[in-house]
Amino acid sequence: MTEPGEPTGSTRRMPTVEQSGTDAAPPVAHGPAGTREPVPTLAQGDGRAGRFWSARRVPAALLALVLLGAAGLLLYDVAAVRAGHPAMQWRRSLADGLAERRLDDVAVLIGAGGAALIGLWLILLALTPGLRDLLPMRRDRADVRASLDRTAAALVLRDRAVEVPGVQSVRIRMGRRKAKVRALSHFRELDDVRTDLDAVLEKAVRELGLANPPALSVQVHRPAKKG
Repeated sequence: MTEPGEPTGSTRRMPTVEQSGTDAAPPVAHGPAGTREPVPTLAQGDGRAGRFWSARRVPAALLALVLLGAAGLLLYDVAAVRAGHPAMQWRRSLADGLAERRLDDVAVLIGAGGAALIGLWLILLALTPGLRDLLPMRRDRADVRASLDRTAAALVLRDRAVEVPGVQSVRIRMGRRKAKVRALSHFRELDDVRTDLDAVLEKAVRELGLANPPALSVQVHRPAKKG
């Protein structure tokens, strides 16, 4: 159709809508409110990562309960003695026993040894990170830490190993520093299977992205003959 004033046969120019394609640059926001902070990265992705520390909630809770109960019982007995009541039987027996027994007595040595072992155990828990089942992964971002469960890592390696021709079954024990692989091969030469397993598993370990990749120990055997 034509509008009044337009020459016959002329066409109207339709309004166009600009569409942003995949190659179009996103709009840039100006001002402090529209700026985006860069993602913090580590220098050249060094990937250094320490182990995750366990909270040790159960040992800490048990120790706190024991100390709280012992302190409360002792405080109650001291307050009762101050109020004119006799001391509890356990405290009198303990005081008499400590006064009469010598330091080289067997019971004293056993009690001291047990207390020392418990103290060393608590110190060991406080100084070690724990969570041995978590393998730290490489850190490429300064504010991100990730880990991989040892069982999941062993399953990944096993799935890659069974794809090697000649491998019948695989058993993998995944440690923090070494992965022990025991494979059974029902055909092909054992040396050829071992060479292929080394190549496949080394690549799989690199793809796991661990901060400290474990060393591989591969053994290939024939299945036991039946009968």
